[in-house]
Amino acid sequence: MSGAEADAPAAPGGPKVVLVTGGTGLVGYGVRAMTEADAREDETWVFLGSKDGDLRDPAATRALFEAHKPTHCLHLAAFVGGLFRNLKFKVDFYRDNTLMNDNVMECCREHKVKLVSCLSTCIFPDKTTYPIDETMIHNGAPHASNEGYAMAKRMIDVMNRCYRDQHGCEFTSVIPTNIYGPNDNYSIEDGHVIPGLIHKCYLAKQRGEDFPIWGSGTPMRQFIYSDDLARLMIWVLRGFPCGIDPIILSVGEEDEVSIKDVALAIAKAMAFEGKVAFDATKPDGQFKKTASNAKLRALYPGFRFTPFEEGIQKACDWFVANYETCRK
Repeated sequence: MSGAEADAPAAPGGPKVVLVTGGTGLVGYGVRAMTEADAREDETWVFLGSKDGDLRDPAATRALFEAHKPTHCLHLAAFVGGLFRNLKFKVDFYRDNTLMNDNVMECCREHKVKLVSCLSTCIFPDKTTYPIDETMIHNGAPHASNEGYAMAKRMIDVMNRCYRDQHGCEFTSVIPTNIYGPNDNYSIEDGHVIPGLIHKCYLAKQRGEDFPIWGSGTPMRQFIYSDDLARLMIWVLRGFPCGIDPIILSVGEEDEVSIKDVALAIAKAMAFEGKVAFDATKPDGQFKKTASNAKLRALYPGFRFTPFEEGIQKACDWFVANYETCRK
């Protein structure tokens, strides 16, 4: 057990069956690794992927809950993508995510399951003051570039309170900042920024070409390594330390980096010695969405994050080692 887990507040006992939706994705992969490293006799973890059932379908979702009879659910499943995919499929992002969230929540109500859902910092208002915190979610419209996805996710926070008030459900949510790590989707067209850049850098090195970066490189982001996020999500699920209210899971404000910094870190990790070329004709998306982790620090002061360059090195090494079989 790492020092981070050793410092974690104690969680209530009792047998648990934890159903993890989206269990084959980036975060699910991290959760599986962390639960295997810190296995507990009173916990059974069930990791589900899209092949196990369509969560947009109420009957298929109900069948999964009836088959596994969970006491807890970590809801990670989502229709996700990077900036350009969000711009192209706004309706799909809204409808698919809304249907999945609605079906999972209703099944958790029916089976009296404690639910932790995963949100995103893109749910916060575009026009706001910084740093953003958990009280500011509904203070304005999200950025237009991903409003379909953002509004579907934002409604989870609303429904958590509605289910508590009407049915007494124990539902909560976590809000991670940008996630990266092994087992991501490395699609250049549809993936998130770090896996997309890792793939681009790999190809540039193989071909002896420039490493192309879409946008100016100036936008700022906070990135959390997937294993760190997994440990924090497990901590929330085991203890519900924040109650029904959401909690931001993020590195500190001081750890925010620019996309240019990310690209240069990837180039270093991949031992790329060519030119890093920025294409300012491509859109940058939201300039910044700096989040406060003060609530997390107050509840879990001993947690230690993976340093950014160390995490990037691990992510790049994993991609190179698994290039032939990874999602891309």
